[in-house]
Amino acid sequence: MILLYLSRFQDRDLPDFKGKPIYHAWKGYDFAVLNQLDDKDYIDQGRRPSRRKSVYLTEEEIEEANKLMEKYGIKDW
Repeated sequence: MILLYLSRFQDRDLPDFKGKPIYHAWKGYDFAVLNQLDDKDYIDQGRRPSRRKSVYLTEEEIEEANKLMEKYGIKDW
């Protein structure tokens, strides 16, 4: 989750949602792990099997990644 969060990017073509930026991350990680995160609603990778090359980071994922980064002393970019 931390790697997805730290490798996030903002889609400039999409408007912010409720005043917050919409973040995506590339799907360059183990698909089984991505499927588990999707099942827990931490990310949204669309319908499976997905042809999208990126996933949408949910608020829950962002919050959880920030908690883990604080726990392990990792700074955000």
